[in-house]
Amino acid sequence: MSVNLSHLIEQIGKDKGIDKSILVDALESAMLKAAEKRFGPNKVIEAHYQEEAGEIELFLFKTVVAEVANPDIEISLEDARELDPEAALGDSLGVKLDSKEFGRIDAQTAKQIIIQKVRDAERNIIFSEYSSKKGEIITGIVQRFEKGDIIVDLGRAEAVVPKKEQVRREGYRQGERIRGIVLDVKSEAKGPQIVISRAHHGFLMKLFQMEVPEIYEGIVEIKGAAREPGERAKIAVVSHNSDVDPVGACVGVKGSRVQAVVQELKGEKIDIVHWSDDPAIFVKNTLSPAQISRVIVDEDEHAMEVIVPDDQLSLAIGKKGQNVRLAAKLTGWKIDIHTESEARGTREGLSPEEALRKEVEAAGFREAKERAEAESAANTLVEFGADKAVADALVEAGFTANKLLSASKEDLTRKVKDIGDEEAEALLSAVKERYGKE
Repeated sequence: MSVNLSHLIEQIGKDKGIDKSILVDALESAMLKAAEKRFGPNKVIEAHYQEEAGEIELFLFKTVVAEVANPDIEISLEDARELDPEAALGDSLGVKLDSKEFGRIDAQTAKQIIIQKVRDAERNIIFSEYSSKKGEIITGIVQRFEKGDIIVDLGRAEAVVPKKEQVRREGYRQGERIRGIVLDVKSEAKGPQIVISRAHHGFLMKLFQMEVPEIYEGIVEIKGAAREPGERAKIAVVSHNSDVDPVGACVGVKGSRVQAVVQELKGEKIDIVHWSDDPAIFVKNTLSPAQISRVIVDEDEHAMEVIVPDDQLSLAIGKKGQNVRLAAKLTGWKIDIHTESEARGTREGLSPEEALRKEVEAAGFREAKERAEAESAANTLVEFGADKAVADALVEAGFTANKLLSASKEDLTRKVKDIGDEEAEALLSAVKERYGKE
């Protein structure tokens, strides 16, 4: 070990990013182990790094005694005073050993211990570094594939994207760049195992935080997210500043911010919804774009019955139930969706088939009634001198005889294109005259 170790320690420390004290400890341990193999395990030997000389010094310690019983750890007072004239009984006397006495096997043992110590230090540094990055997005290069898992090169370390944390429709080739969120860091015998994910909902949330400054600054807060990776996702946001629209902030100018996230997720559709502390309103928001008639909350069962117009059922449920499934994940509530017809039939004790038939009959009756009322209103306007086509147009625009009492000529000509100024004035005068109005 005649090589100056100071330069070696400094160089390894820079190259590996390992603290100097760890390297010194590794060298001392290695030399001590080699010395024990060379001189025997029963001797008391200590190793100390001498920075000025750039070497590890070994000292054999023996206790000064009147009569030696164990030569490995004891020395007589006479022999001790030959080494140190001031030695006294009970002193611990250290004698420097010559490291040149170590043979090839001793040197090989020391080398193996140093390598192992450095490797352990590297593993601890990597484990500590990536443990602090849990929940953060990292980028690496696809290195290889093992049983469906993707092994990613991060530079100083390797990470794995397990099959269950991959997006099914995404494909990667060796050498391609890949991003993901650090899900876990496990300490294993072969080194730290860094687990990253592209399917976790946290990846979606972190992408929005990177793209939307308002989220990073805390003005807009992400309250939750739910994903069916590669297909569709929902994210709930709220603003802590009344002047900032949380959904608009996440969408960005011409959709630039949300499109950046969609691009990273390879086309996954994203619904951004307003969060509310009122569960019913929150559920209603998450089922967008479907229109909701009403929501019935069952606190005991932590469930909600959502009533929608008959023509909104498929929209509320979504493709293969995707919309309602994501809404349930995001809100944490069990959601049952029913149409107006089903809800009415349930209240009246009818079967679904009977409720539907009754709804169709009722719809037909309502339509006939509305047509008769419109025809009657138009005939009344004809009596006041309006042309039949103009009368029909007036009724369609909401102008019945009673409504004309409070209308102006401009109201009529603006909303009904087939009526002129003179005809409008004549009609208004006739109606007001009939009803005694000026």
